[in-house]
Amino acid sequence: MLSFIFKLFSSKPSAISRLNTPDFKKSISDKKVQLIDVRTPMEFLSGHIKKAKNIDYYNKSKFYTEIEKLNKNKPVYLYCRSGIRSYNAAKKLDKLGFTEIYDLKGGFLRWKQ
Repeated sequence: MLSFIFKLFSSKPSAISRLNTPDFKKSISDKKVQLIDVRTPMEFLSGHIKKAKNIDYYNKSKFYTEIEKLNKNKPVYLYCRSGIRSYNAAKKLDKLGFTEIYDLKGGFLRWKQ
């Protein structure tokens, strides 16, 4: 019980914000950003957001290697097919100390609508 209380009061606030499509589009269009597509390479080749870098969430070793190359103090924008993988990736980036993480709610499917 004591460890639960300690964790409750010692945990930092999450750096993750989930954005709807219009807000995500506006955020990535105004400046050079770290835009990451966490889908598989095949999914990426079937269509992606302009200027996105593909870092496959399912390829764990490569995922961590590539994520470590990003600047933890600059905003990172993530998306996947439907929003589940990117949210899971966002939680991993949060644990790694990234300070600003934006996840596209509904993923690329919502983006294309």
